[in-house]
Amino acid sequence: MNSESKQFFFDLLNTPSPTGYEERIQAVVRKRMKHFADLIEGDLHGNLIVAINPKAERKVMLSGHCDQLGFMVKHITSDGYLYVAGLGGIDAGVLPGSHVTIFSGQREVQGIFGRKAIHRQKAEERKSMPLDMDNMWIDIGAKNQKEAEKMVQIGDFATFRLGVSSFPNNLVCSPGIDDKAGLFVAMEALRLCAKAKLSVGLYAVSTVQEEVGLRGAKTAAYGINPEVGIGIDVTHSSDDPSATDKKLVPCKLGAGPTISRGPNTNPVVERMLQQTAKKAKIPYQIEPNTRPLGNDTNAMQVTRAGVATGSIGIPNRNMHTQVEVSHLGDLENAAKLIAAFVKSITPKTDFRPS
Repeated sequence: MNSESKQFFFDLLNTPSPTGYEERIQAVVRKRMKHFADLIEGDLHGNLIVAINPKAERKVMLSGHCDQLGFMVKHITSDGYLYVAGLGGIDAGVLPGSHVTIFSGQREVQGIFGRKAIHRQKAEERKSMPLDMDNMWIDIGAKNQKEAEKMVQIGDFATFRLGVSSFPNNLVCSPGIDDKAGLFVAMEALRLCAKAKLSVGLYAVSTVQEEVGLRGAKTAAYGINPEVGIGIDVTHSSDDPSATDKKLVPCKLGAGPTISRGPNTNPVVERMLQQTAKKAKIPYQIEPNTRPLGNDTNAMQVTRAGVATGSIGIPNRNMHTQVEVSHLGDLENAAKLIAAFVKSITPKTDFRPS
């Protein structure tokens, strides 16, 4: 991965974008992609649409959602502690002791999640005290409610404290890799196609509100009306101690992006993705999916009269936590694969399975 692309990915990871509050990250995407796009525009929902060759009749949409898990302040106690609700599927088990940042206007307030210390828990509490946000609070160091309200307001949003750690073997660790990895791949694939003579219009979309129902992809796909749609998101790896099921499909960091098979994927798109990867010698892994996917591919597939969809996965450890881990090579290879796929489409390519 070249240095500029890597910096763009790190900029994405260091920009807060909890569901419903994606304006800041869309500005980062717009700044980066203005050098490569023929068209950049936002829609009423908050999606950012980046396109090349937009006058083409046939359209391909790449979708990576920019929203990350977060929190919203819902109550401030008389003692100045905050209670929050989750934005997206929060794993309460990882919250105690974690650092968060509350964004209140232009102010950034640091806080930590607290809960009753183990020393003060009764024996039955240690065994059965529910791990949910009603039993936790955020401490921002305020003396009382009045002081806390000078720092934050009801309805302010928060994220895990942002930051990227580089690990050995080309691994990175950060909150928000779900799905800033997919967002990066969508934009990087468009960059790789920017100087090519395409037979299609290519639309890379930074979609919003995926974590609460694939909402941005639904509206963006309806407006663009693509013939082909590729959803790019993280997928669970199987190369850590949590993968105890011997029947689990292998999925390893650094072994390449995954290509989905099953009812979520148009058979022609699937074959072309695999053929493209083999021809270009790009490593990939097969990911069988028998149920509707919980990502933007699902929303695109059933838009209007239907879209020929494919799904590309970025192997990820510790999903929906503040310490997600992925391999930079998988992102780079995913972008190369999608770019090569788009370039391979000719005026004679027919995506109808029958």
